[in-house]
Amino acid sequence: MHKKLYRSSTDKMIAGICGGLGDYFNIDSTIVRLSAVVLMFITGIFPCIIAYIIAAIIVPVKPIN
Repeated sequence: MHKKLYRSSTDKMIAGICGGLGDYFNIDSTIVRLSAVVLMFITGIFPCIIAYIIAAIIVPVKPIN
C-alpha cells in the first residue's frame, strides 16, 4: 500500500507536522518533536522555522474519516 504524508488534525501543537511525521513513520510524535528541538539547536533556529512553515503550507491536512 502507498503511504502518504499528511499533517495531523488531532495530534498537533502548532500545525500538525510532527504528529503527521509520527504517524507516517509509526513512532510517537513526542520523539519527533524532541528530535526537531535538538535539530533546531544543532542547525540553528531560523532554518528549522522556515522548513516548518514551508511544510505547513505544502503538506495537506489528513482527512477525517
